[in-house]
Amino acid sequence: MQLNLPTWLTLFRLVMIPVVVILLCLSFPGRDFLAAGGFAAALITDWFDGWLARRWDQASAFGAFLDPVADKLLVCALLVMLVFHDPRVVVAIPAVIIVGREITVSALREWMAELGKRQSVAVGSLGKYKTAIQMTAILVMLLDLGQPRGLLYAAGLVLLGIAAALTVWSMVAYLRAAWPHLRD
Repeated sequence: MQLNLPTWLTLFRLVMIPVVVILLCLSFPGRDFLAAGGFAAALITDWFDGWLARRWDQASAFGAFLDPVADKLLVCALLVMLVFHDPRVVVAIPAVIIVGREITVSALREWMAELGKRQSVAVGSLGKYKTAIQMTAILVMLLDLGQPRGLLYAAGLVLLGIAAALTVWSMVAYLRAAWPHLRD
């Protein structure tokens, strides 16, 4: 298997997960800004690797597998860290909803692929909006994670709540699309 630039960018995103998590485990001035910067770099590579793969016609089966795995690991790891730093219910419940949905939809997609029906649970525009809002929420919350938390963190909480609501909505849409096959 030969790795192309889009796949290397996805691998970079995977490497950034422990880097950002370690930063969030440490305590020093500017930590939140560095962690948010690492997360932002991962987000940029997420957009850029897909754009390059399409533009240069370098899409690969390995890249198609690895890209959503990297996204889910990144989101789940950072949601765990946000709950670690702020274990209030307003952070924990949306985090559990989002992580639960990611696991459920991933399992559903895998099962539907075994049935040869993967296209019926393909990523839709609602899922893309959910992802954009959830990534923005995490970034905004990381930028204002220290104590005391300010208006920026509160805005991130609101976005996280919206992302959780869209998460439930998109999961219901995926389950409805798969329901005829689930009944069999």
